[in-house]
Amino acid sequence: MGLLKKVSVVCIGAGPAGLTAGYLLTRDCQGARVTVLEQDESYVGGISRTVLYKGFCFDIGGHRFFSKSTEIERLWDELLGEDFLLRPRKSRILYRGKLFDYPLRAFDALGKLGVSEALRCILSYLRVCLQPAKEPRNFEEWVTHHFGRRLFEIFFKTYTEKVWGMKCTEISADWAAQRIKGLSLFKAIWHALRPQAIASGERQDTIKTLVTQFHYPRRGPGMLWSAAAKRIEQQGGEVLLGQRVVELKDCGPGMGWEVTTRSGEGQERKFLCDHVISSMPLRSLGLILQPTLPETILQATNSLRYRDFLVVALIVRERHRFDDNWIYIHDPGVKVGRIQNFKSWSPDMVPDPALNCYGMEYFCFEGDGLWTATDAELVDLASQELIQLGLALPDEIVDGTVVRQPKAYPVYDEGYEERIGTIRDYLEAHCSTLHLVGRNGMHKYNNQDHAMMTALLTVKNILAGKRIFDVWQVNQDAEYHEEENSRHERCSGLPQEEGVEERHVPAKVSSR
Repeated sequence: MGLLKKVSVVCIGAGPAGLTAGYLLTRDCQGARVTVLEQDESYVGGISRTVLYKGFCFDIGGHRFFSKSTEIERLWDELLGEDFLLRPRKSRILYRGKLFDYPLRAFDALGKLGVSEALRCILSYLRVCLQPAKEPRNFEEWVTHHFGRRLFEIFFKTYTEKVWGMKCTEISADWAAQRIKGLSLFKAIWHALRPQAIASGERQDTIKTLVTQFHYPRRGPGMLWSAAAKRIEQQGGEVLLGQRVVELKDCGPGMGWEVTTRSGEGQERKFLCDHVISSMPLRSLGLILQPTLPETILQATNSLRYRDFLVVALIVRERHRFDDNWIYIHDPGVKVGRIQNFKSWSPDMVPDPALNCYGMEYFCFEGDGLWTATDAELVDLASQELIQLGLALPDEIVDGTVVRQPKAYPVYDEGYEERIGTIRDYLEAHCSTLHLVGRNGMHKYNNQDHAMMTALLTVKNILAGKRIFDVWQVNQDAEYHEEENSRHERCSGLPQEEGVEERHVPAKVSSR
């Protein structure tokens, strides 16, 4: 245990994964030297941060707090406790001027589509039931297999292509399997007939997409991550903002790492440590590693792609146009992909009850026309599209601001899995004390709780002094705790880890 007390760790990135790792290390390892480095000069939380504008709080995408892991929910409660609210989940799809429930409820969808269109959807679904396709090769084939071609064309195609900027046939089937895992039209119908099952606490077979309520910090997810950063420092660690990592040097076997950062003013600092926990984008990591990676590994990292994102937060006069947490926009005539209603996430996000704040979300590539537009142009675009969609009148829009988020979504294109496997195998063989965690760190479309779980298991590995858990088995659809055999397939013979198992009863959350 003497060695463990002297362990030194640098966490790259102060998002959910990096801050979870920093918090657990400083909490559970007395004497550990822990430094969390974040390139943002103002905020912690990464894509889960909360931005403050004239007293209004808004998310970068909207983040539900729901997990089937007791250990993750205990962490949330430990860090924030009384400041969590229990909120109803409501989201719908705007299609042809009508709002459809999402997740799709068969009777709602078919009724609003009209008799003729509903019949086409039913026949299309029955066709795939009677003639199931072979193993789906891409997103389009996967969704068509589960919902039928017509429902795919209506409710999946337009939005998905807005999100990714590519055709559905170019998106890996893995993304659909991990984001819509376990959901089919039959299960959607069954859920519509038995909604009380979830409300009464029956969670064993609950698909995450069908959850009807969730916990949420009173003033947004950034509130939680600010609390985590404060606790790290209280426990003896450091959280340093405005520190962009520009070099990560392997000092040799048993010699640890040298981490070099550069501030916005160009000042460089160096940090020595035994372990590095990295949540920075894997493509960026490949460029700063020293010694330089072999050409084949560099080619694999450089070929990883990302989808970028920006949100235009519009302050509007409250007219109670909709009470959803968010709405998916399936209208190809507008560029906005999703609209958040931040007052529905938490009333405390909006300082004036006479006003509201909508998050108009746009998916783009860094450097394209949307990304490079001025803030004024984007506020004007978002305002015009909100009006065009019938969700506001011109005199109701009061103000607006823009936040850009690079590398928001790792792209699951053809061959990405092989490239990740190549990178992973090399790093595990040659850099055993470099630990990849989180969404961008692993190039996996992790939810917030999954990112936290990768950090939690990584910390367990570091404190044990050996690799006990395979963090790559943490699944994007929160199924990792239900699939204990596959989770440990590369760590055979290990016992079931407490707190990672399937949860049947929600953890107690104080006064929410």
